[in-house]
Amino acid sequence: MQDKVEIKNLTFYYAEKSAVKNISFTVKSNSVLALIGPSGCGKSTLLRCINRMNDIIPNTRVEGDILLEGESIYHPKFDVTNLRRRVGMVFQKSNPFPKSIFDNIAYGLKINNITNRYDIESIVEKSLKSTALWDEVKDRLHDSALGLSGGQQQRLCIARTIAVQPDIILMDEPASALDPISTQKIEELIQDLKEKYTIIIVTHNMQQAARVSDYTAFLYMGDLIEMSDTETIFTKPELEMTENYITGKFG
Repeated sequence: MQDKVEIKNLTFYYAEKSAVKNISFTVKSNSVLALIGPSGCGKSTLLRCINRMNDIIPNTRVEGDILLEGESIYHPKFDVTNLRRRVGMVFQKSNPFPKSIFDNIAYGLKINNITNRYDIESIVEKSLKSTALWDEVKDRLHDSALGLSGGQQQRLCIARTIAVQPDIILMDEPASALDPISTQKIEELIQDLKEKYTIIIVTHNMQQAARVSDYTAFLYMGDLIEMSDTETIFTKPELEMTENYITGKFG
């Protein structure tokens, strides 16, 4: 598998405090990478560097680089709008727009200059089928998305993300607010989606990381402590600190 993302000596500062410290690793195409570590260790900051969402936070700066398919996303001429189309984001709390189910997905298509009604309807249906939502909502596409359950709202947000055909999907604790059944659906969905997309997920849930990811990176206090394939991290980690975190001795 080729590398989709390469993170090179990345340090990110909030004012003078470094939240991520000199981190380097690669993410392979069509794989799932889980970022684990205790609260405040830099997981979400690192995730938001990959689509430059941290740019909007005042008094921050970045050192190092991130390459997307070999191209620097921090190059002055890099198109950030295009980056955020190519790198979709799913947040911890589902955030559907206060619009109909159909318009939630159609909105992003229209922003990306897809205006043909037939094309929009086709992509909406395909996106909802990809997230196993179509059969649940096909008879109420024009009802408000806010009437869906929490799990359905989160799958709708994933459908909205994949409608514009990104290369990468970032997920920040996508199931932490959901019940076990909805969580299982999200996890099954992640396994299906990696056939087409590269996925990076932040999770506090060790079992979830073990179930859904191909690779796992353990962060602590802004440092990348250990990264390997998930089976190795969970069964034969190199460092005692990694083992202690995974077995619940701290964190």
